[in-house]
Amino acid sequence: MSAIKATDETLKSNQVEDVEREIGDKSYPIWLLVNPKHPAVRHNIWAPVLAEIQDKVFRDLHVRIDTTKIYLRKVVGDSRIIPNTLNWWGTELAKEIDLFREIVVEYQPKILITFGSFPFEFVRRVYEIYPEKGPKFWGTANLGDEFGKAIENFDITKTNRIPLLRRVVKSGRFIEDHNYYGENYFQYVGKKIAEKIIANKDNLDIWIE
Repeated sequence: MSAIKATDETLKSNQVEDVEREIGDKSYPIWLLVNPKHPAVRHNIWAPVLAEIQDKVFRDLHVRIDTTKIYLRKVVGDSRIIPNTLNWWGTELAKEIDLFREIVVEYQPKILITFGSFPFEFVRRVYEIYPEKGPKFWGTANLGDEFGKAIENFDITKTNRIPLLRRVVKSGRFIEDHNYYGENYFQYVGKKIAEKIIANKDNLDIWIE
C-alpha cells in the first residue's frame, strides 16, 4: 500500500513539475529563459526591468505591452543536470538543447531574454555559437558586454538573444565599472530594451488592445 502511495506521490510531483516548466504563449514575440535553480529572477530582475520598459513605452507611445502572454520557460526540466563546468554537458542536456532548438526554429521569437550564466550559454549552444564556454565564464562583466552587443546588433528579422544578470548588487563591479549616466541597472537595461521595442513597434504584435 505504501509503495502505491509513493508512486502516486511521484506522479503528482512530476505532473506539477511539467506544469511549471513553461507558462505563456509560444507564439508571443517575447520569451524569457530562466534557470530553475533561481526562479526568483522573475521578481528580483525581470519585474523591475519590465516596469522600466513599460514606463518608457507608455511615455513614448501611450500604449502598454500585454505581459500576460510573455512566454517563460525553465532552461531544463530537471535542475540536477545543470552543469557547473565547461566539460559537464551530458546527454540529458544535449537533448534539452535539441528540444529548445526545435521550439525556437518553429516559433521564431523576436526577443529572447536570459537571466544569468547558464541560460545564456545554453542559448549560445542552441544557436551553435562558438567557442563554447563554461557557465562560470559568464560573470557580470562578460554578460554586460554581451548585453551591449545584443542591443547594438538588434535585428527584428531575427531572434535577438539578450542576456540579463541573475543578481544585481549595488556594490558589485558591474555596477561600478559601467557608466549608466545616473541610472541604475534596471533603468539602464529597461530603457535600452524599450528603445528597441519602440523602434520596431509596427513589427511586434505585443500591445494591449
